[in-house]
Amino acid sequence: MNAPVPLPDSLCFTHDAMNTTFTLRLYGTDPAQLAAAAREGFERIDHLEAHLSRFIDTSEISQINQLRAGDTFYLTDDCHHCLLAAMHAYAETGGLFDITLGALIEHQKAGLAGPPPAPAGKLIIHPDVAAITCEAPGRSLDLGGIGKGFALDQLRNLLADWEVPGGLLASGASSLLAYGPEPWPIELPARDGPIWLALQDEALSASGTEMQGCHIIHPGSAGEMPAYLGQRVWVAAATATDAEIWSTALMLMTPADAAACLPDLPIISRAYAELDGRLRVLKPSPA
Repeated sequence: MNAPVPLPDSLCFTHDAMNTTFTLRLYGTDPAQLAAAAREGFERIDHLEAHLSRFIDTSEISQINQLRAGDTFYLTDDCHHCLLAAMHAYAETGGLFDITLGALIEHQKAGLAGPPPAPAGKLIIHPDVAAITCEAPGRSLDLGGIGKGFALDQLRNLLADWEVPGGLLASGASSLLAYGPEPWPIELPARDGPIWLALQDEALSASGTEMQGCHIIHPGSAGEMPAYLGQRVWVAAATATDAEIWSTALMLMTPADAAACLPDLPIISRAYAELDGRLRVLKPSPA
């Protein structure tokens, strides 16, 4: 099947960060302007990684994970906004999207023997002040399910400030954000044949068991491998942050639960799943 629209003429810029490769395909009339905007964008990504990665000892997330009972830690606006988005997502997904399961994720990724550590502790994110308080230690933050999407949304804002008219922004193969007047052809691969989408002013995020299965843990599973909705799930939404959040949440739903909730989720514009090598449309594009 051919792509539904041609690939727009653009310049391509790449940068390694957040354990992936960010790719910016930008179009405009001034190549020097595009290159300068991309350089500043990549500096912005590095800044976000330095603050949001739990694998960097000096990051805000690492320092939060070391808090003792009663400690309050003051945050940068970037970290605060990201944590507030995650807190909102926890409520909206009925607890399926939970950034406080870092210890369970690490136990599963490492293949450690014995039962995983039981979730414990409590962190309070203050909504009106850029701060977080540890009421009881034990929670370990991991922004792996939101950080790259959050970074793409920040890139989009920065490129708008540079008056770059449009482009396709990608963090690896799992999160894409298209903006501007030109649609971009995107292929959803599967063994029974691909589906082609035209992505325009929209984000698309994928979650899957092959690449990220060990990162996707059901909060109520005590670390056991959950029964995923499919091998892969793709979700399109207005922002890359929301697309990442809901692709993770849908992976943890049963087919019946996904079918029941999707019609009432306007935040998701369309959704797809790969099940046993076949692509299924969970929510079609709006008419």
